[in-house]
Amino acid sequence: MKNGKIRAIVFDFDGTLAELHIDFREMKRAIGRLAANYLHFSPIPPSSPALEWLEELREGIAKMDPFLANAFQREASSLIMALELKAADRGALFPFTRRVLGSLVQRGVKVAIITRNCERAVGKVFPDLNAFCSVFLAREHVYHVKPHPDHLMRALGVLDISAETALMVGDHPMDIETGRNAGTRTAGVCTGNSSKEELMGSGADWIAADCEKLLHVLTEQKLV
Repeated sequence: MKNGKIRAIVFDFDGTLAELHIDFREMKRAIGRLAANYLHFSPIPPSSPALEWLEELREGIAKMDPFLANAFQREASSLIMALELKAADRGALFPFTRRVLGSLVQRGVKVAIITRNCERAVGKVFPDLNAFCSVFLAREHVYHVKPHPDHLMRALGVLDISAETALMVGDHPMDIETGRNAGTRTAGVCTGNSSKEELMGSGADWIAADCEKLLHVLTEQKLV
């Protein structure tokens, strides 16, 4: 039952549990510059996210030469990881992150973290992650990243938790979409680049200033 106790909370990472330092616009510009070497024209970055655009570009290059498409994929993946690691050097967890996650663990609520970021970058910012969550799935751990529901459903599968008793928490409408696609309850937090209005428009069940304030609300409602 979706209105019952929450048995597991799955968190996004950047902008939700940690400061958001990745410059996604620069990432897409860099991907575009790289793609120009293969396409012989400069593609204009679209509104779609970087990973999705990378796949579109790879498919376009593959129509000309599959070998070149694979080379582009490797170079683009290395480029993205380098930018993520650079951002992680300046990154930090929010002051409340360990406190919130530790409280959930003490209450018997299962905790997972899923992210489109790479494992190495998250590890730089949160080296003791395994002490605070049971499941961590970065980009390279799954075939389909969020907002595809598989990313979230794989985490719930490892936790042995049904979607109806889980909550997806993130700072971006994409996180809310992920939860809705998977059938969980959803909560948006205003600690990333998305506004309260954008999170409301995405259909989040709860919206809070940050994860700590969200925990207070869930506690008051006797859901955790």
